[in-house]
Amino acid sequence: MGSDAIILSCEHASNHVPRRFAAHFHGADSVLASHRGHDIGAAWLARWLARRLGAPLFLGRITRLLVDLNRSLHHRHVFSSYASALSPGDRALLVDRYYQPYRDAVTAAVTGCLDAGQRVLHVAVHSFTPQLGDVVRTADIGLLYDPRRAPEAALCHAWQDTLRTLASPLAVRRNYPYRGVSDGFTRSLRSSLATPAYAGIELEVSQQHLGRPGAPRRALAEAILAALEQARTRVPRVVWPLPRRA
Repeated sequence: MGSDAIILSCEHASNHVPRRFAAHFHGADSVLASHRGHDIGAAWLARWLARRLGAPLFLGRITRLLVDLNRSLHHRHVFSSYASALSPGDRALLVDRYYQPYRDAVTAAVTGCLDAGQRVLHVAVHSFTPQLGDVVRTADIGLLYDPRRAPEAALCHAWQDTLRTLASPLAVRRNYPYRGVSDGFTRSLRSSLATPAYAGIELEVSQQHLGRPGAPRRALAEAILAALEQARTRVPRVVWPLPRRA
């Protein structure tokens, strides 16, 4: 095995509502189809990147309106208003059947690579609505990371620089439209793994580019991939060390 591994995840890939919970979403088809129900286009991009990279991919199987796989269990929005009427038993079922198995599977893949002596780049693929309420988002692509972690900072600076060339005139911003240190799966893994050999980055792409099939969407995916591959070669190994072997 080589010294680098890449793992892809897509926490908000699906707007699926299991039959057990369907009654809570009566008349909510439009909400489920919107950015509130899932990350529009993110699953397509994650699958496309995984095929091209030959990387393992983990896709969420349930709408975020039931349980949000990208939130910690203590977060006040891990269960949405649609899940507020569920019994404690049903919420526990969502955690046991969907939330925990998903998080455990990604964690196991990451730790397996680390145990094999590999650096791990974990890219969590997301999309965002171009306008949230009255706020117009001023980016086409966002790269979320922890600025205090040198490998993540180096990767995202290099990825942004290359994307600005390959995907011009699209706007590429770092830690936008969210902060990379806010509650999320990559932040949780940084804390639990406690190794600089793990780099967790959230890729955020505007849904105005991912929502419609066609050549422009494929061209954007090609640019994202090419820029990522260039960025990975530009990170000094002294900045992104191999994991310590027991």
